[in-house]
Amino acid sequence: MRDIATMLHFDHEGLEIAYVDEGEGEPILLIHGFGSNHQVNWVGTGWVDLLKRQGRRVIAFDNRGHGQSSKPHVPDAYHPARMAGDAAALLDHLRIGSAPVMGYSMGARIAAFMALDHPHRVDALILGGLGIHLVRGEGLPPTIAQAMEAPSLADVHDAMGRMFRAFADQTGSDRRALAACIRGSRVQLNPAEAARIVQPVLVAVGTRDPIAGSARDLADLLPNASVLDIPGRDHNPAVGDKVFKQGVLAFLAEEAV
Repeated sequence: MRDIATMLHFDHEGLEIAYVDEGEGEPILLIHGFGSNHQVNWVGTGWVDLLKRQGRRVIAFDNRGHGQSSKPHVPDAYHPARMAGDAAALLDHLRIGSAPVMGYSMGARIAAFMALDHPHRVDALILGGLGIHLVRGEGLPPTIAQAMEAPSLADVHDAMGRMFRAFADQTGSDRRALAACIRGSRVQLNPAEAARIVQPVLVAVGTRDPIAGSARDLADLLPNASVLDIPGRDHNPAVGDKVFKQGVLAFLAEEAV
């Protein structure tokens, strides 16, 4: 496990954002999912080492409300456009003009907003664990916020809420921040906005994932998208799957980004 003390920090919107910057070569920016952090989502699953072996400079950060970054307790702080602003500001901080961006679950939603609001910073887009629920459908349910605010895990009876609450307890997360994040980040794009994402996009979703929604339905709304099915995988296990990894490497090579 990487020592969290080795993380670097910069300030954006009065918040401290923690990040890592490893390897050499063409950069890639990684954005983790809800309730996670860069360590769990990208280091522990082998992504950082894999991309470094491929000759990449790998930049990954802890979203606001997560990991070693600042943790506001108000939902407005977690609009995906504001969180995408953190990602763009990190590229500014590192003097990187643009890069391919890979997000998973909530991180994919943030990455999509980044591609829309900061199009010249995103060379290509990898949306993992998020399909048509970027545009319609629920994705992560609002009951997760209630699970975070419950007195204890024993008081949570919703299965998905229990899963996220148990993980938050295990990692010592700020549950008030996570509750605010769920309430503020569940923002969809409309089809017209999705159609404005013109970068090459890979939509990668586990075939047993009930959270993401259809990868094909989302790809049909995007002008330049392809689909990667991750066979037999539910939402969380898909992030470290070898089919996902191989598909992303092939996509990056094909797009030469």
